[in-house]
Amino acid sequence: MKFTLSWLKTHLATDADLPTILKTLNAIGLEVEGVENPAEKLGAFRIAKVLTAERHPQADKLQVLTVDHGTDLNGGTPLQVVCGAPNARAGLVGVFGVEGAVVPSNGMVLKKTAIRGVDSNGMMCSFRELELGEDHDGIIELAPDAPVGQVYADWAGLNDPVIDLSITPNRQDCMGVRGIARDLAAAGLGTLNAIIVPPVEGVGPGPDVRIEDAEGCPAFYARTVRGVTNGQSPDWMAKRLKAIGQKPISTLVDITNYIMIDLGRPLHVYDMATLKGGLVARKGKPGEQVLALNGKSYTVDDTMTVIADDEAVHDIGGIMGGEHSGATDATTDVLIECAYFTPERIAMTGQKLILTSDARGRFERGVDPAFLDDGLSIATSLVTMLCGGTPSEATRAGSPPTTPKIVTYMPDQCLALAGVDVPGHEQRRILEWLGFGVEGDSPRIDYEDGMPVSVPGHWAITVPSWRRDVDGWPDIVEEIVRIVGLDHVPSTPLPRAPGVARPTATPEQLVERKVRRTAAARGLAEAINWSFLSEKEAAAVGGGQWTLANPISEDLKVMRPSLLPGLLSATRRNMDRGAASVRLFELGRRYFRQGERATVGFILTGDKSPRSWQGGKAQLFSAFDAKAEVIALLSAAGAPVANLQSFGEASAAYHPGQSGTLRLGPKAVLAEYGVLHPGLAKQFGLTGIVVAGEIFLDAIPAKRKSGFMRAPYAPPALQAVKRDFAFIVPDMVEADALVRAVRGADKKAIVDARLFDVFTGPGVDEGHKSLAIEITLQPGDKSFGQEELDAISAAVVKAAQKLGGTLRG
Repeated sequence: MKFTLSWLKTHLATDADLPTILKTLNAIGLEVEGVENPAEKLGAFRIAKVLTAERHPQADKLQVLTVDHGTDLNGGTPLQVVCGAPNARAGLVGVFGVEGAVVPSNGMVLKKTAIRGVDSNGMMCSFRELELGEDHDGIIELAPDAPVGQVYADWAGLNDPVIDLSITPNRQDCMGVRGIARDLAAAGLGTLNAIIVPPVEGVGPGPDVRIEDAEGCPAFYARTVRGVTNGQSPDWMAKRLKAIGQKPISTLVDITNYIMIDLGRPLHVYDMATLKGGLVARKGKPGEQVLALNGKSYTVDDTMTVIADDEAVHDIGGIMGGEHSGATDATTDVLIECAYFTPERIAMTGQKLILTSDARGRFERGVDPAFLDDGLSIATSLVTMLCGGTPSEATRAGSPPTTPKIVTYMPDQCLALAGVDVPGHEQRRILEWLGFGVEGDSPRIDYEDGMPVSVPGHWAITVPSWRRDVDGWPDIVEEIVRIVGLDHVPSTPLPRAPGVARPTATPEQLVERKVRRTAAARGLAEAINWSFLSEKEAAAVGGGQWTLANPISEDLKVMRPSLLPGLLSATRRNMDRGAASVRLFELGRRYFRQGERATVGFILTGDKSPRSWQGGKAQLFSAFDAKAEVIALLSAAGAPVANLQSFGEASAAYHPGQSGTLRLGPKAVLAEYGVLHPGLAKQFGLTGIVVAGEIFLDAIPAKRKSGFMRAPYAPPALQAVKRDFAFIVPDMVEADALVRAVRGADKKAIVDARLFDVFTGPGVDEGHKSLAIEITLQPGDKSFGQEELDAISAAVVKAAQKLGGTLRG
């Protein structure tokens, strides 16, 4: 919400300076997003007069001007300027940028330069170059009596700061300058000026307007004005609109925009010559189309409210008017619409059509339903004052929801809820300045048996029609406290039970915390991505099951079924910025019809280790690096890593033959990992080897509850014994299967088994391989005897034989 300081002061009588106003706005909950003073960037541009204009000797379209700039620059003598504007001529008074000035439109620093062999000092400027309009056909032409040498911004009255506020969705009353002024007045920063609603003497009956969709449009007020002359807006109106970024179009259109920003009341003006019959607010018909003022066609349906005549739709109700019936320079008779549209209907229509507008932003918040008559009168008065014409009587179809809302309130509730002790009379003053009606007794002190007794007051508060966000007494407290100042709310600690604090983190949160720390400790950087993807990205990993009805962007439309797309996009951004190695992880949720799934995903790409004199070339990541990360993170999450089984290829996102899964049994998949499919990597703009993995935390079986105490650590009394075995097995036998079989040969004595060598070559038959395994034996209360060691060795060999393995001799 933008407005100028002078605009604000048309509603607020105050002597407060700009810093005080900005501080107060922030203090009462109206966040200041920015302040910009157009005069600051125009300080080096002065009013100048062209003394002579001669043809450039080397260019037909250029002129050499002699410019009186009225300053001491160059000793006060006129300057020579080369100019290509068609309207440059002797006697013209315009705006001159001196050497060293910065042109606002492009940031160019003006300096003395030679143009086609002729020296040029500074520049005569156009409106577009100074960001004061779109006119670029020639340089600015000022009145002949404009004071030469004066700073242009000061003379033109541009020293008027523009304030930009961020208005929260519940503060519909502050979508107009008057509502903001009302809040500042309540905060003690001045007095709210009375609004003047001029009486309108209508001639003849009002227009034919009616309602057929009372749910979407409860009230439709209208009035005609015949014999108007449309043209350019007066300077005061155009200047205010341009200052906040609104482009002046014509007087009729600018009046509606001005009232919308000034008073928060959207309006619409129809050219009556384009209408066929009366206007009706009705539901749209499936397939009906309307060409809107933004030049785009929209197809409406029966869930939307439209304004139509006997032949066509002319307005998407409360959002945007139609191009066909809009006011033009040739318009002579107009119909002014001032309607109330249901906020929920406006919001749903805008979402369906993906159409936003200033009117929609106000109607879907909820405009003041009691301001229809006054809004129509103010608009009619401005039209007749600026465009002439004769107004008709007003037609009032339907009735807006103006039933007053009464809230029962006790002043003591402010202290009880917010902890701020505000005297009753101050609470009443604040509420009345905000427009609330207050009836009832204030708190008082009575005496019973000579002892003082506090008697709380009871108020019946009438909520103003422009505050549909106020529903109950806590909202009343909020209004009082924000005006008094949130900095007055004391910092009061919550009560705490005696003794040791009980843990608040859930088991799931504890697991996620351990996994996050482990990933970071292993050198991975955490990424935090959107939970939404584009449809194309979701399709690349199997497609999403949830699509948003109202996405913030078409690229963020599908709830992610995998963490990989977000990580791949982040990886690409890092690689594009010169990263030689990327190691990213994310802990988040995947979304399915059955619910959310807690997941950890990671990406490794680029150099695993840089080139060096020891290792030579840089080393790249492989599927085994991904498997190592998966096992480490599963271990941190409390998964029974020793019992996991390796299975073949992972999902279609991975490279066939270079990926796998880790499972507890054939169905319980705890993780998948491997080299990413080249097609998927290419789709995200990545080249080379990219390895990845996902750990499905929700699939890890929960630990049995055993209290908070850990079992005491008891180191073994005897030293462990290690034995090596090498087996010849067929190529199709997985090393993991052999390791598991060996480990299970004697579960009591064998505490660990690991693969330490794979060999193919001389001494090993074709189609076979040699797998060397180291086993760790842990004796109990006595050392192993030779017979026990022989029995264990025999059990190990027997387990390997079941998989087709033979002991290598």
